[in-house]
Amino acid sequence: MRKDFVLGLLLFLATHLHAQKQTAVLVIGGGTGGTAAAIASARTGAETLLVEEGPWLGGMISAAGVTCTDGNHHLPSGIWNEFRDHLYKVYGGPKAVATGWVSMTQFEPHVSDSIWKKMAGAEAKLTIIHGWQLVKVTKDDNRVTGAVFADSKGKQHTISARVTIDATELGDAMASAGSPYSLGMEAGHLTDENVGVNESNSIVQDLTWVAILKDYGVKADCTIAKPSGYTPNEFDGSCTDYYKNKNLPKPSVDAKKMLDYGRLPNGKYMINWPNAGNDTYLNVVEMTPAARAAALESSKQTTLRFIYFIQHELGFKHLGLADDEFPTADRLALMPYHREGRRVEGLVRMNIRHIAEPFTYGDPLYRTGISVGDYPIDHHHKKNPAAPQHLDFYPVPSSNIPLGALIPRQTEGLIVAEKGISVTNVVNGTTRLQPVVILTGQAAGTLAALSVQQKRTPAQVPVREVQRHLLQAGAYLMPYYDVKPSDPHFTSIQKVGATGLLKGKGIPYQWANQTWFYPDSTVQAGPFAQDLAAFAGIRQDPPTGSTLTIQQAIQYASAACQAMQQAPLHKIAAQPTAFLQTVKQAWSSWGLQDFHEQRPITKKELAVLLDKSLDPFASRGVDHSGKFLHP
Repeated sequence: MRKDFVLGLLLFLATHLHAQKQTAVLVIGGGTGGTAAAIASARTGAETLLVEEGPWLGGMISAAGVTCTDGNHHLPSGIWNEFRDHLYKVYGGPKAVATGWVSMTQFEPHVSDSIWKKMAGAEAKLTIIHGWQLVKVTKDDNRVTGAVFADSKGKQHTISARVTIDATELGDAMASAGSPYSLGMEAGHLTDENVGVNESNSIVQDLTWVAILKDYGVKADCTIAKPSGYTPNEFDGSCTDYYKNKNLPKPSVDAKKMLDYGRLPNGKYMINWPNAGNDTYLNVVEMTPAARAAALESSKQTTLRFIYFIQHELGFKHLGLADDEFPTADRLALMPYHREGRRVEGLVRMNIRHIAEPFTYGDPLYRTGISVGDYPIDHHHKKNPAAPQHLDFYPVPSSNIPLGALIPRQTEGLIVAEKGISVTNVVNGTTRLQPVVILTGQAAGTLAALSVQQKRTPAQVPVREVQRHLLQAGAYLMPYYDVKPSDPHFTSIQKVGATGLLKGKGIPYQWANQTWFYPDSTVQAGPFAQDLAAFAGIRQDPPTGSTLTIQQAIQYASAACQAMQQAPLHKIAAQPTAFLQTVKQAWSSWGLQDFHEQRPITKKELAVLLDKSLDPFASRGVDHSGKFLHP
C-alpha cells in the first residue's frame, strides 16, 4: 500500500511540477509569422525555442488550410520567396501552382507543413516543441521574462527568455503581459481615417473554418450526412447556379468558377468562399481556450452545411473531404482562419493614410520598413449585419510595414508578430495576408536575435541594423515592383529608397498594387538638390537646368560628403577634383556604364552613387517614426 502511494506520488509530481528551460529567444506560436520568426532568429545567431500548440507548422498557411496565398507574387522577398521556391520544387515550377484564379500560388496544406518543418529543421539553433498550450506570460516588473506552458498531461513548463515573440493567432501573449492593445473597429476621428466608421465598436472580421475537398472521380458519391439546421437559402447568392432571392446581391460567378477560386494541385479545392459561403461571424478573442473551442464549433458547422450545399444542391457529389490532408477526425482544418485579433499599441501605429500617402502624410514611417505587401484592403463582414457593409477604403499602392509596429509601447522584452502588430483595424485588412505575415515574422525574429546579441531592448536596436540584416537575407524594405533582388543594384536602390532621397510612385492596381521606382528614368534637379541639402544639413545653390546631370550629381554628393563625417568618401570629398576622379574611376566597378559628365543621370545610377559615396542609409540613422538621427 505504501509502495503504491509513493509511486503514485512520484507520478503526480513528475506530471504536475514545473519543469524549467532557458533560451535566448522564445517564440509563442508556430503559425505563419511565428515559424518565419523562429527561423530568422536562429539564422541571425540566437538560440531560439518555438512552442506550438498544434502538430503542424505554418498556421493559416497550412493548419488553417488557407493555401491560396494573397499578394506579393511580384515581390519575391525574403523567407516568403524561399518558401515559394520550395513549393516550385515540389510541384514542378510556377505554372504547377497557378491552379486557381484567386492566386498565383496555390498548394496543398500538408505540403506547406512539410516545407516549414524542413526549413525549421535545418536550423541548428532552433528547437521546436509541439503540444504545449500557453498558460501565462512571466514578467519582472515591466519586462517580459518568458512564459509558462501546460502540456497535454497538465504538467507545466516555465521557459525563461531574454526576448519573447507573441506569434499567437489572437495576441494572447500580449494580453497576458498586460500590453495595451486595440480590438475591433476604431472611429475615424481616432485614426485619421475617413472610411465610414463613425463610432468605435468591438466588431472583428468574419472567420472561416476551411475545408479541402478532393475529386474522387465522376462516379463517386461523397455526399456527407445532411447537417443539422441545413437550409440551402443560407447560401443563396453564393453563385449563379443558386440565386433565388433577387433582393440579394447578384453573384458574378457560376458554381464551377466558385470552386475554381481555390483549386489546388492534385484535384483538390480550398473551401474558403466569402460571398454567401462559409465565413462565420464570431468574436472569440477574449474567451478562454475552452470557451473558444466550444464557440468555434458553429464555424465548423457552417462549413459542413456549405459542403452539403455544394454536393447536394450544386451537384458536385464527387467532391468529398480530402482523406490525405488534415489529421483530424472530421477531416476539416486543424484550426480556424482568424482574420483578426488583438492589435498591440506599438511605438508607432500605421493607418491607411501611411499606405495611401507614404511620402507626404505624417511621420515618414516608410523609412523604417521591414515587410512589404501589395494586396488591397480586404475585410470580410458579410455574415454580420451589424458590421459596416460599405467601408469606403482608399485606393492604395503597395506598401511596407514600419519596424515600430512590432514593438509594444509599454512592455519591454516583447515583440509582436502574426496579425497582432500595431495597425488600425482598417489596415489589418492588408497586413494580415500570408506573405506579409511571413515577412513581418522574419523581421520580428531578426529584431529579437539582434536584441539578444547587442544586449539591448528591442526598442533600442537601431532601425538600420534590422534593415541591413533583412537586406542581407534577400528581403525588401521598399515595395518596388520593377527592381527585383536579382538586379545587381537592388540593395543600393532599397537603401537609398529607405532614406527618401529618391522616391517611388505608387499605383493602386486591381488585386496586386504596385510601387514603381523607374530605375532608368531621369531625376529632377531642383527637388533632389533640396532633399539632399536637408538630409546632409547644408545649404546649396539651386542647380541650373531641370534634369540632373552626372556632373551635378557628383558635385552635390561631394558637398554632402564633406558635411557627413560618417560618409565613406568624406575625406576625399574635401577635394572636389579628387572626388570626381574617384567616382569616375569607380563607375564601372560599381556596375555602371557610359560615364559622360554632361548627360542626365538615371535614378539607378544616382542611387548607386549616393550609396557608394555617402552611404546615406547608414550615415543618417532614423528613429522609429522615420525621422533622421543627426550626429
